[in-house]
Amino acid sequence: MRIMFVGDSMTVGHTGDFTWRYRMWQHLNASFGGPYRIVGPRRALHDTLRDSPTSHEYGDPGFPEAARRHLAGWGEGWLHMAPLIGDAVRHHDADTLLVSLGLIDLGFYTNAEQTAENVRQFVARAREAAPHIRAVLMPVIPNVRAVTDGPFGAECERFNELLGKAVADLSTPASPLLLASEPAGWEIPRATYDGTHPSPEGEHLLAGAFADAMHQAWGVGAPYETHEVHRAHRAHEVHEVSAG
Repeated sequence: MRIMFVGDSMTVGHTGDFTWRYRMWQHLNASFGGPYRIVGPRRALHDTLRDSPTSHEYGDPGFPEAARRHLAGWGEGWLHMAPLIGDAVRHHDADTLLVSLGLIDLGFYTNAEQTAENVRQFVARAREAAPHIRAVLMPVIPNVRAVTDGPFGAECERFNELLGKAVADLSTPASPLLLASEPAGWEIPRATYDGTHPSPEGEHLLAGAFADAMHQAWGVGAPYETHEVHRAHRAHEVHEVSAG
């Protein structure tokens, strides 16, 4: 299995983050019985001070270079990744995509219908490079703007409906697509540090949503260990108390 993470700022992370990619790497090491590799053209985090993808200061310095690979970028969405995915899949021989995109598109570039069309282009180009590729697609998850901006929240809901339809229309036995469930227990104040980007608890919840989808549909690994989420939740509470 050769996994490529595809995403926006919630996936690439910034200086000092562990990232949900790291949590998934830990989970696969503990639960997946077969060989796997994490692949992709990028390795860095986003350096917010320089506003560039140049930081390598992960929350765990022991996160190995080989496992840091991804195709994710701060401010990038389906619009940006659709033209890149074919070459990335081809060059890195990816066979499994874990994709979390959409918020950036809807926030700055495209409406729900246009974004859904870019999803379809993304899938087509990935399949041109690897006809048997499989993918798990995450809907746009709750965020502060969707709560406070009614029209934007409606666009997110509409896109999620269209994403579900695209997954149902495009999935085939040879190249299966899964629609991940919204991470269970995603509460914006705890799951994010700013209303959008995942806190340590949110990282576990995102990794868990992808891991559980793969386990339930494809028998990959095991269910995500909920005690890790609870540990992150407690650590978040301690941080809140200390900060206060």
